[in-house]
Amino acid sequence: MLSRRLLSLGLMSLLACCATAAAAEKVVFKKGSADNMILVTDDDRGLRTLRFEEGGARQSVVKVGDPDHLELPYARVMPVGLALVEKPKRVLIVGLGGGTIPSFLHKHFPRMIIDVVEIDADVVDVAKRFFGFREDATMRAYVDDGRRFIEKRRNLYDIIFLDAFGCENIPYHLATREFLQAVRKALTPKGVVVGNVWSRGSNRLYDSMIRTYQDAFEELYILEVQGVGNRILLALPRKQQVTRDDLVRRAREISSRNRFRFDMGGGVLFGFRHAKDEGSQGRVLRDKDKTRKAG
Repeated sequence: MLSRRLLSLGLMSLLACCATAAAAEKVVFKKGSADNMILVTDDDRGLRTLRFEEGGARQSVVKVGDPDHLELPYARVMPVGLALVEKPKRVLIVGLGGGTIPSFLHKHFPRMIIDVVEIDADVVDVAKRFFGFREDATMRAYVDDGRRFIEKRRNLYDIIFLDAFGCENIPYHLATREFLQAVRKALTPKGVVVGNVWSRGSNRLYDSMIRTYQDAFEELYILEVQGVGNRILLALPRKQQVTRDDLVRRAREISSRNRFRFDMGGGVLFGFRHAKDEGSQGRVLRDKDKTRKAG
């Protein structure tokens, strides 16, 4: 009886190892840059993944040659910002990664001017070599610090997507009151800022980030991303009441009109709320307080 049990356990272990091997990702590129350890992998489902450290969070996931495929749930929620602006003409994206979101927007809105700023030149190179990111007359990538780019910017933007992550979280200087004030100045009066942040469970500065957005903008709404720890922030430089039903309607109209493969309205239905009841336990993040203990 004991030998049979050991044999059974051995077979189960072998099967588990085989399953793990079958699902393992193959490394196609690895390089240490000044800012990141850049790791590109392929899996047997045809998905290509970008990470900034071995075993780290997935920064971008694409099906090469298919900009309509948005694998990561947060990437299907961030475009909801489109529903808060009437015919956006110029967009800024801080944080390139593999270029998933800019490539998606560029396909569906080819006349939209899309500026992407990425601090790491090697990330831009990898996005072009391995993830299908392409520059042209209406989409350009700039190698620069996101904050410096915004502070010296020449244009106003209808939508600003803040999607800059290091290995673990958003760089502090891209989360402070001073930075968000500069972002607000770079926004058109009827524009929107769309920020991607980790939730409270994995981000000790979550409440303070919410509090800082509330300090810098007139209105702040939150979209909870189903099944993961992302929270998408919708910040407005004006007083504007946004109801869930109205945002669902507008998001679905955009999805249908532009033939998205997913319904943006579903993301709104799941976790849309005003941020008025959040952030009370946080503090306003300031440049001078970088060394202070997070609260």
